[in-house]
Amino acid sequence: MTSVRHRHLPRHREPELERDITRSPSLGYEAPEETGLVRCLAHGFPSPLVRWHFHEEYELHLITETSGKAFIGDWIGPFEPGHLVLCGPRLPHNWISLDVPAGGAAGRDRVIQFRHEPIERAAAEIPELREVLQLLERARHGIEFFDFAECALAHWDAVKAARGLRRFALFCNYLADLAQCTDYRLLSNVQMQGVEGDAEVDQINVIVNRITANLAEPIVMADIAAELGMSESRFSRFFKRSTGNSFTDFVNRVRINSACHLLMQTDHYVTDICYQVGFNNVANFNRRFLEIKGMTPTEFRRQSDHRFGGGA
Repeated sequence: MTSVRHRHLPRHREPELERDITRSPSLGYEAPEETGLVRCLAHGFPSPLVRWHFHEEYELHLITETSGKAFIGDWIGPFEPGHLVLCGPRLPHNWISLDVPAGGAAGRDRVIQFRHEPIERAAAEIPELREVLQLLERARHGIEFFDFAECALAHWDAVKAARGLRRFALFCNYLADLAQCTDYRLLSNVQMQGVEGDAEVDQINVIVNRITANLAEPIVMADIAAELGMSESRFSRFFKRSTGNSFTDFVNRVRINSACHLLMQTDHYVTDICYQVGFNNVANFNRRFLEIKGMTPTEFRRQSDHRFGGGA
């Protein structure tokens, strides 16, 4: 049996978990006694807060100065002033500025953090809050909003200046605008949409879990359709409606996403990763990766190494 080959990469590859104990007012955080559900934060670049990390809260992140590279989950892309992203809980992220003036960029970031559970519990009793639940579900993949910068900054300033119930009301106003915004994109490639009813949700979850648990094994649509008692054509329509992707495209995207995590978190060679995620042809793997991520696996790994704030 051949051994898996490795390459030399930065030693620490996992995102850092941010905890409440580290959120000191000296770093720009509001004192605990000043906040309830909604916490505002402003910081510059460079800053100890700029690192590859994640946390249990949602984070609504507005860039107001500089441009550079954003790293959100396994997505890598450019940012500039006005870049607005809502990151869901435990979604790793970092923004690295590449055009910082000599004195730094003191006001680069405007951030709002909030937790999921209080909103979910309140929505069970307050129907109006249910309007934001789909927005929060999409945020698990990271949402980038477009042409929203001026409005976002005005919202942030208003929320920051308020306290108590008035702050919560202004925050809800901000969420309502985001929930109604149609000019956005999800930064993850795999998404669920249009599933109707618990039975369909359960069916799709079973299929998705089977795909993700057996990436290296051949996955035949006809076999899964037969297990569900469907014809291939009926299953194809059902799957497309439920996930927004054809079955083949979905499998390819799941495999490429898995490859992204291996490229970011391990030292395995690209050729080894190709087979680990279920591709049996390196050329096809490279072609699909380029189609989905807009860069080659090697370039993705090279760029992802900068999410720590340094070169590789």
